[in-house]
Amino acid sequence: MGNRYGYVRVSTREQNEDRQMMAMNQVCVPERNIYMDKQSGKDFERPMYHRMVGRLKPDDLLYVKSIDRLGRNYEEILEQWRVLTKEKRIDIVVLDMPLLDTRRGKDLMGTFLSDIVLQVLSFVAENERENIRQRQKEGIEAAKMRGVRFGRPEAPLPENFAHVLRMWLSKEISGERAAELCHMSRTSFYRKAGKMRSAGNK
Repeated sequence: MGNRYGYVRVSTREQNEDRQMMAMNQVCVPERNIYMDKQSGKDFERPMYHRMVGRLKPDDLLYVKSIDRLGRNYEEILEQWRVLTKEKRIDIVVLDMPLLDTRRGKDLMGTFLSDIVLQVLSFVAENERENIRQRQKEGIEAAKMRGVRFGRPEAPLPENFAHVLRMWLSKEISGERAAELCHMSRTSFYRKAGKMRSAGNK
């Protein structure tokens, strides 16, 4: 019988690892063998995950609370599952899905059922990630249509801008000199000047 390990992952936006930690305690995973990453599950470039995998030995047992804690990328979850079970030769238990327990059903039918369940759940995890991304995109577009502005607000115009602009328009000074008087780059001055001229022509 090998060692017990637990893998916990939360995104930086949701600092609620307590539920996962409680689950690891309930299955008697030693605290020193619990590895936690606080980042997205879009890929497996996670420092604590790699550190844990480096320690795993044949016959060790790895617990995760749910398949989406392992990751959210369909193909990469399947690849990591293969690496862990075939190359590292460890067992994996997904606590929220009893069918995903590689200790059970080591025969052909058991492995077949486990593979089907894993592929379905991995697909669901990635699909949910894509749905979240699409909802965020739609929310941003809807906000823009309501007039909500994103990004850094523009700096206010200098007090002398209107006066300098008139001098530039009447060709009393060059664009370079106008930008210098306004303490702006030439690009910024021309952009602001263009906006003011467009507004004045409406």
